[in-house]
Amino acid sequence: MIKFLDLQKINQKYADELKKEASDVIDSGWFLMGEKLNTFEANFAKFNGVKHAIGVANGLDALRLILKAYIDLGVMQKGDEIIVPANTYIASLLSISDNNLVPVLVEPDLDSYNLDLTLLEAKITKRTKAIMVVHLYGRVCWSDALVALANKYNLKIIEDNAQAVGATFEGKKTGNLGDAAGFSFYPGKNLGALGDSGAVTTNDDALAQHIRALGNYGSTKKYVNDFQGLNSRLDEIQAGFLSVKLNYIDDENSRRQEIAARYIAEIKNDKIILPVNTNDVKNHVWHLFVVRTENRILLQNYLLEKEVQTLIHYPIPPHKQEAYKMMNNESYPITEKIHNEVLSLPISPVMSDDQVGVVINCINQFCI
Repeated sequence: MIKFLDLQKINQKYADELKKEASDVIDSGWFLMGEKLNTFEANFAKFNGVKHAIGVANGLDALRLILKAYIDLGVMQKGDEIIVPANTYIASLLSISDNNLVPVLVEPDLDSYNLDLTLLEAKITKRTKAIMVVHLYGRVCWSDALVALANKYNLKIIEDNAQAVGATFEGKKTGNLGDAAGFSFYPGKNLGALGDSGAVTTNDDALAQHIRALGNYGSTKKYVNDFQGLNSRLDEIQAGFLSVKLNYIDDENSRRQEIAARYIAEIKNDKIILPVNTNDVKNHVWHLFVVRTENRILLQNYLLEKEVQTLIHYPIPPHKQEAYKMMNNESYPITEKIHNEVLSLPISPVMSDDQVGVVINCINQFCI
C-alpha cells in the first residue's frame, strides 16, 4: 500500500534526535516556557525572516489570538467584518466567529483554489477590518494588488499559513507577507509536531507582546493578569521536536516540489484536472496535491484497489456545515464545485520515485 502520508517513516528519519529531545525535557524537569521554546521561537522567526515568533497550542489558537489581540489593541471591535475564503478548512472561520467578528466569504479562483483576489473590493464595507488569506494546500495566495487594496482601505492582512510553511512569494516567505500569520504544526503538516501545536509570526512589536501575554492567561508576570487571556502555550517537548524537524523542512519541501512537478508533467488523463498556473512550482510547498474529477469516488475506489491511498480535503465547505447553519442557504458555486470534486493524491518527502511512478501510471490508466 502506498500510504497517503507515512508519518512513521517520516519521523523514523530523525527518531534518535526526537528521542534525545524528549529525554532532555524529561531530565530537565522543565515542561513549559523554557529554553526549548525560546530556541524554537528564535529559530522559527529566523527561518521566516520575521522579528517575532510566538509558540501557541495549535493553529486555530494562532488565528484566534491574532484577532483577539487586535480587538484588545483597539484595531478591531466585535461585529467587525473579516474577509475570508469560502474554500478553506473551517478553522479559518472559527477563529473569526469565536471573537464575535463576522466572516465575509469570498469565492476562490477555480485554477488555484485560493481566494479570488479580483472579488475582494466588492466585499469591503465600512465594517471590514481585515483580509484573511489562506495559502491553501501549500500554494501561495498573494499579489501586489492585494497589498495595494489593503493599504487603500486601511485593512490588516492576516495569513492562515497552516499549510504553507516555507512557501515563498518573490523570495519572501509566507508568514512574513502580511501583518501577522498563524501556523499549525499538526502532525500531518509539512512541519509537523508529534501532537497539536502552532505559532504566530509578526513584525509588529506591540502585537507580538500582546499575543504572548494572551496565550499565557493574559499575564506577563506570574499571578498578575492584565488581560482576559487563554491557556495556549507550545510546550517544551513539542518545541524540542519542532526544532529538530525545522532543520529538515527545506529538503522535505524540495522533495514535495519534485513530486508535484512529476505529477504535473506526467499525469495525462483528460478525466483528471491538475493544478494549473504552476510555472512557479518551487514557490509552493505542496502540503497537498489536489486534483479534480467529476467521478471522485470512482477514482478513489479505483486507486484503493491499486493500493494507492487518497484523501478528500474537504468534503463539506464551511458554509454548508451545521456549525454555520445561518449560512446554509448561501450559494458559493465555485467553492461547492471544488468540494464536490477534489481528491488529494499521496505526496510526502518519503515517497520513492517508484511509488510516484505507480501513482502516475494508475491515474493514467483510469477510465470510466
